[in-house]
Formats: sequence, C-alpha cells, structure tokens
Amino acid sequence: MSLKSINQVLGNIQRSAVWQEQLFPRLLNCWVEIVGAGVAVQTRPLSIQRDVVWVATSSAAWAQNLTFERKTILMKLNHKLSTSLIDIRFSTAGWKSLPRTETQITIFASEHPSYVADDLVAEKLVTPSLDNALGTFKNWARLMQERSHYLPLCPECQCPSPPGELERWNVCSLCCSKRLR
Repeated sequence: MSLKSINQVLGNIQRSAVWQEQLFPRLLNCWVEIVGAGVAVQTRPLSIQRDVVWVATSSAAWAQNLTFERKTILMKLNHKLSTSLIDIRFSTAGWKSLPRTETQITIFASEHPSYVADDLVAEKLVTPSLDNALGTFKNWARLMQERSHYLPLCPECQCPSPPGELERWNVCSLCCSKRLR
C-alpha cells in the first residue's frame, strides 16, 4: 500500500462528483457578476465535468467570441470560486432545450456607450405625419443637429460623439473602427 500526499488526496476530493455538484450552484450565483449582464443574457452554464465548465450560448457567434475570452473568464471564475477549473467550453448545444430562467436580465439602451439622452431636445419633437415624409425628415434632421451641439467632440475627427464612446475608447466609434482595420 502506497501513501499519498495530502495534496494528492485533496486534489482527488476536489475532482469528485460531489465536490463538483457543490461548485456548480456557486458558479451559477456569480455568473452574471463575472461575465456581465449582456453576456449572461446570451449564455447559460450547463455543468462542470472534470474541471471543465460547459456553457450553452444563444448563437455560434457568441460561442466563438467567448472562446477568445475564455482565459479571462476562467481566471475570474477561479478567483471568485477559489478553485482550479482548467477550461471553459462554449457551444450552442443545449441552448434551446434549456428552460428559461425566471429572472430575466434587462439591458437598457442607456447602458450602451453610444446612448445620448434626448431630454435636452425632447420638448421640440413633433409627432411625425405620414402625409408629409419630407417634413418629418427635416424635423428629425433638425433634432439630430440640435442634439449634437451638446455632445463632446472626438479628439481625432472633431465630430460630436456620445460621451460613453469617448469614455470607453477615447475616440468616437467610427475612429475606433478605423483603428481596428
């Protein structure tokens, strides 16, 4: 009979099914905090098997994009759960068969970096008329022009930009996309 070190014994216990079953509810409780509300709406953790987290995604695009971020998400999970998960796998398999959760996360338009509050010029908005499309367009164009006067300027192109974009990327979204080309 060979003796095992305490680290080997603890490692075997952590990999056991009972330990993994206790870990999964804790993962579910902190999922939104780790990945953010926007990602949490599009994903649902399914299980933990052999230290690998399996997550269902709403689309293949989400699965691919999250696969690129898996090391970061895994690091946050391991830190938050005080465990040593080795990988995280994203797939669309199982998404449609999952029951909807009771608590739906609502993401508001005001949380998007491109959001601009309309309260500055809302009183000037005229109800559009179906009879006069040109008048409706002119009203919309005037409203957009007035709204842009209150926006800060992008440091690169000097165009009015939503403050959220400038905070997030230090430039407007158009200049940011040009940098990524």
